[in-house]
Amino acid sequence: MLWWIWILLGFFLLLVELLTPGGLYLLFFGAAAIIVGMLGGLSLSGPPWMQWLMFSVLSIVALSLFRRPLMKRLRPATQGKEVDSLVGETALVLEDMAIDAIGKAELRGSAWSARNVGGNPLARGQRCTVERVDGLMLYVRA
Repeated sequence: MLWWIWILLGFFLLLVELLTPGGLYLLFFGAAAIIVGMLGGLSLSGPPWMQWLMFSVLSIVALSLFRRPLMKRLRPATQGKEVDSLVGETALVLEDMAIDAIGKAELRGSAWSARNVGGNPLARGQRCTVERVDGLMLYVRA
């Protein structure tokens, strides 16, 4: 295969990677095609079967070595951080809640289900502190 066809194939694969959502698979195949094309341009790639072999090996090796670290770097572990950031904030009780009772509390302009985990009952309109978040339930105390 001609060297410039490899480079065009590589850039096409990189373009498809940019246009599709996030697996980061075609990136490595595109890079391998560009490398094989550059080697072919320097007359270092050998016959077509050798080019295909180099393309396959480079793609698989790069994919297995670099995809996982790249994914970790691009997508840091932020799952649950937004909801957990509610801990320590002040909520407004919307209805009276006895000790260990479930009621409603307003936080950031939204009504949430809330459980009173404190030692004192909460009255409507009283401010309380979010102790923890479990799903859509706030655990609050005075």
